[in-house]
Amino acid sequence: MRILFFGTKSYDEKFFKEFLEKENYHDLEIHFIEPNLTADTARLADGYEAVCAFVNMDLGTATIDILHECGVKLILMRCAGYNNVDLDEAAKLGITVMRVPSYSPEAVAEHAMALVLTANRHMHKAYVKGRENDFSLSGLMGVNLYGKTAGIIGTGKIGAAMARLCHGFGMRVIGYDTYQNPSLDFVEYVDFDHILAESDLISLHCPLFESNYHMINKEAIDKMKDGVILVNTSRGALIKTADLVQGIRDGKFFAVGLDVYEEETGSVYEDMSEQILSHSTMARLLSFPNVMVTSHQGFLTKEALEAISQTTLDNAQAFVEGRKNGNELCA
Repeated sequence: MRILFFGTKSYDEKFFKEFLEKENYHDLEIHFIEPNLTADTARLADGYEAVCAFVNMDLGTATIDILHECGVKLILMRCAGYNNVDLDEAAKLGITVMRVPSYSPEAVAEHAMALVLTANRHMHKAYVKGRENDFSLSGLMGVNLYGKTAGIIGTGKIGAAMARLCHGFGMRVIGYDTYQNPSLDFVEYVDFDHILAESDLISLHCPLFESNYHMINKEAIDKMKDGVILVNTSRGALIKTADLVQGIRDGKFFAVGLDVYEEETGSVYEDMSEQILSHSTMARLLSFPNVMVTSHQGFLTKEALEAISQTTLDNAQAFVEGRKNGNELCA
């Protein structure tokens, strides 16, 4: 089966080639290209039975329709998220969509904690000051995490890993989720209003659905403690960015750490250093001294990339052999 990988980065090619060479994937032939998958680039898949895409790409109705016209039978998502995929259209056209449901929950959780520590203790500012021989402590004061309350919204595998990290820091951990995780016996589950009102740190770890779109909005922010730390390593649209910007301006947040954001499509994973950002809200977020922004890199560890590569190739092999392995979103 011929597979076209869209939006290929150097690390993608490295890890996928390594697994192709050392594992038994003789039925798979992979070609890597740099453009992201969109309705404008989908016809590059003509002649391929499968495409491989990532969370920042456009797999809406128009893209799915073109892939179908090109003869694509399988869409491999080399990620866990799939809110960018029109699953109904894919199912209607008989296209199977598969994903990597779990690769390294600890990788994302550790990045979330890194954002907490960096934004709280101003490590990014301290680094810049030190490089300029400025060893004063002005602007570097943080707050203790020990003894504070961490609110984990979404206690699946990543949220559970973050809860354990917070517990290790000596924090009281409360959680909000439709389903309570039985492995987290130290977590007290509360409703949404309580987690907003009681938490000194709020960390988002839930998938994006219509029901939780903009769950962090002005109403939710108003219910939070003054001086709260907010971290999002899940999906950008969980937060209404305009309301977040206003909350930062109003002094509601001690610190904010974002690995995802609403306007990341088109700029995430790209070098924009010589360009003017077209999105005003992102430019405003970057202007605040208590905001730390990273480029959706929570997954980027050696262990996670190995797991993503192997699971994606296993998915393709299962499809070739006519087997279901539980990673199908629609088939």
